[in-house]
Formats: sequence, structure tokens, C-alpha cells
Amino acid sequence: MNKYQIERFLRNAKNNFNYHLRNIPVVTRYLLISIIVVFILQHVVNLYFFVLQSFNYGFNPVQLISYAFLHGNFAHLLFNGLALWMFGSQIERYWGAKRYLTFVFVCIVGAAITHMIFVNANVIGISGLVFGLLLAYGMMWPEREIFLLLPPMPVKAKYLVIGYGVLLLLNILTSRNDGIAHFAHLGGALSGFLLIQYWRKKPPFHR
Repeated sequence: MNKYQIERFLRNAKNNFNYHLRNIPVVTRYLLISIIVVFILQHVVNLYFFVLQSFNYGFNPVQLISYAFLHGNFAHLLFNGLALWMFGSQIERYWGAKRYLTFVFVCIVGAAITHMIFVNANVIGISGLVFGLLLAYGMMWPEREIFLLLPPMPVKAKYLVIGYGVLLLLNILTSRNDGIAHFAHLGGALSGFLLIQYWRKKPPFHR
């Protein structure tokens, strides 16, 4: 491959990247950019102040939001980023930016508060929002098929939500000390569910 071909390849790659980036809805796009930039910053400066810490040690209200933009490793970032892009993009297009941003805020804060109530340990990551988005997707489009990577097979959204829900409850009930913030996941999903029910004026908010 000569110099001209390399330059053309890089130019096409850049154009394709910009095209796909612009087609991601605005809130989801900036969330993805933010978690990537913060992940890079984590390896340059100390961002421990922004980790969600316990009430009796180091807690600051800013952490109720900031913790979500920090990630433990690349796999953590990659999984959350893919899920955010996959589910968040479609939900934002359906709801619009304003309602979607409200949902993002409620899930992130709800996940943080739930974790702090039940677990006396620091936590980072946007997984609480991811579980909220997964639940929202299953509630809105239960019959849509999602193609899983592991195992490589299609599954309806409603069954995926049920499966993750059962797994999450089992992990909580068996008190597994696996370093995963299961209560944050539960808090994100529950907060998202309650907000959707409020918008729909359904129980427990039926009028």
C-alpha cells in the first residue's frame, strides 16, 4: 500500500467515523464521548474525588452524577458504551432529547442512592443507567429481537430483561462478593421503571 492509498484509507475512515458519530442522537453521543474522555483522564490525573463514596467517608453530592462517568477498566467501559449506544440511541430517538435526559439523570442518581443505602463501598460506572435503558427498551418494544454476542443468538427484548432481572436478584440474594455493584444496577432499573410508570400514569402513580 503506497502513501496515496494510505492517505485515502485514513480519509475514508475519518469520514465514516464522523458520519456514524453524527447519526447518534445528541445526548447519547455526548454521553459516549464523555465516558471515553474521562476514561483517558483517569490514566493521567487522579479523579478519586469523583468516585461515589460512602456517607461517612468522603461523600460529596457531585459524586451522585460524576461516578457514572468513571470506569474500572477497558472491558467495563466497552460493555457500558456498547449498551448505551445500542439501547440509548433508539430510546432517545423515540422520546426526544429532553425526556431522555431526564431519564438518564433519574437512573444515574437512583442507582447511586440505592447503592449507598445497601452497600458501604465505593462505586463507579454508568451500569445503573444501562440497566434502566435495558428495562425501558423491554417495556417499549418487548417483541423486538436483540442479537447477543455471547452466546451468538437472537432473543426477544422481554426475555432478555427477564433473564437479566432474575440473574440480578440471584446475585443480590446470594450476596456474592464479586466486585459488581448489583444494588446500583437494581436502583437504576427500578428508578427507570418508576419514572416510566409516572409518565404513563400507571401504578403506583395511577390517577
